[in-house]
Amino acid sequence: MSTPATTRADRIVVVDDDARIRDLLRRYLSQEGFDVLLAEDAKALNRVLTRETVDLIVLDLMLPGEDGLSICRRLRAANDSTPIIMLTAKVEDVDRIVGLEVGADDYLSKPFNPRELLARIHAVLRRRPAPEAPGAPSKEAQVVNFGPFEFDLSLRRLSKNGEQIALTTGEFSMLKALVRHPRQPLSRDKLAQLARGREFEPFDRSLDVQISRLRKMLEPDPAQPRYIQTVWGVGYVFVPDGAN
Repeated sequence: MSTPATTRADRIVVVDDDARIRDLLRRYLSQEGFDVLLAEDAKALNRVLTRETVDLIVLDLMLPGEDGLSICRRLRAANDSTPIIMLTAKVEDVDRIVGLEVGADDYLSKPFNPRELLARIHAVLRRRPAPEAPGAPSKEAQVVNFGPFEFDLSLRRLSKNGEQIALTTGEFSMLKALVRHPRQPLSRDKLAQLARGREFEPFDRSLDVQISRLRKMLEPDPAQPRYIQTVWGVGYVFVPDGAN
């Protein structure tokens, strides 16, 4: 008689140089069913990533040595799409925006309520494609072709002329929301609900930053977008044929 396979708990790495925050999040997230690993700086994180499979990184912006922005930029340059939630004590929008521009999936300002972080973690992890059960029949691929691009929603893969383009979890969810509603203008509120599962927050520019990153990947001229166009006073619209 075969033993049923057990499901591994999602593994989270908390990277923060404050031992109190590391211990707080280790205890809190462990109680919520996560396997929690800790790192105090970039070197410790590198050691974790070389030996463990990680589902999400909670990354402090202000770290000794290599800071959070540099870590995030380095991981994305290496095509590591592990979801990253950035923690920052800085209140300026520019720090949050830069974090998203270098590939973070979400951010949270310190001080924060652990429940809010938990909600962000669940929201980011929900964006992952569900793994197929061993032996299950493969589902028909959901593929969207536009211009030189092929976007496979089931495999979470974007390619241009056959060459794969790395997407973060947040970028994948945003592009998926757009391509599933072709030629349908979507407000920021609607996009936030579709891509993030939560309401759009006034003065939050993170959604626009992700749109900007997608345009840099897709558009011949991001200043004159063809595929992800702005609808003034409404939001954004995906145009598969790139027509005006």
